[in-house]
Amino acid sequence: MKKILYVATVAEHFYYFHLPCFKFFKEIGWQVDVACHGVRALPFCDNKFDIHIKRSPADKENLTAYRELKRIIKNGNYDIIHCHTPMGGILARLAAKGERQKGTKVIYTAHGFHFYKGAPLLNWLIYYPIELVMSRLTDCLITINDEDFAFARKHLKAKKIVKVNGVGYNSDIFYKIPTEEKIKLRIKKGYSNDEQLLIYVAEMNANKNQAMLIRAIKRLKDSGKKVRLLIVGADNCNGEYVKLAKALGVSDIVDFLGHRNDACDLVHMSDIAVGSSLREGLPVNVMEALACGLPVVLSDNRGHRALCHDG
Repeated sequence: MKKILYVATVAEHFYYFHLPCFKFFKEIGWQVDVACHGVRALPFCDNKFDIHIKRSPADKENLTAYRELKRIIKNGNYDIIHCHTPMGGILARLAAKGERQKGTKVIYTAHGFHFYKGAPLLNWLIYYPIELVMSRLTDCLITINDEDFAFARKHLKAKKIVKVNGVGYNSDIFYKIPTEEKIKLRIKKGYSNDEQLLIYVAEMNANKNQAMLIRAIKRLKDSGKKVRLLIVGADNCNGEYVKLAKALGVSDIVDFLGHRNDACDLVHMSDIAVGSSLREGLPVNVMEALACGLPVVLSDNRGHRALCHDG
């Protein structure tokens, strides 16, 4: 039986983006193993190894994660190792170096390089040299937008460099619905039909930059607009954005909804999808919103530019 190992920082990454890939490999008879951190159950997975991979390259706990990964890879006799997320990609490629010489193929999907046009200098000083070295340990580097693809082809050293159009979205649930259904959803969720609903589906962190949206809502409120902002995603900012909304006096029109299993319904019932991120690869939340027929208002970055044009 052929075997594939997926590696990433957290289980949620696989749950939201890669289950169709797991299912595909299971259907063609492969063993599918996963190495990541988190209690999230993953369907179509034979073995789930709990590895504490930290997001910072300087975190000493990554040494332990590297040793654990190396043991798993050595004992697993994998045909393919497919790694994701910056630190998942770094540690997996280092740990697979010996097995790669024996024939294991190593794939890294870059969901948006941390170094890009306009990125902070520190990102270039840290992440670009690391990826340059790691690319030499990569059989196939997958990029998901034109900017990363062009840069990788010119500057990186992977055996093969390709571009795919992101991880896609679920067209079975994200599609345009009639106005009548939108109204019913709003009533069901307890929202009024006389206010504009803006929605941003993304975990709360510095890169997603929800603070910009909260400040924008303050300006809209002051100008007399009847709007409400729905922020859908786990809070990884220790409540900073909640405090900001309170300080600006907009707590009554900014709903922090946390992680939701009904995010699809929330998108369907909204009027406008917004995005404030500093960095994106090819954002699924924007694809989903567009599929639902929502207009989008986005910050200017390579992932947003790949999907939308100003106008």
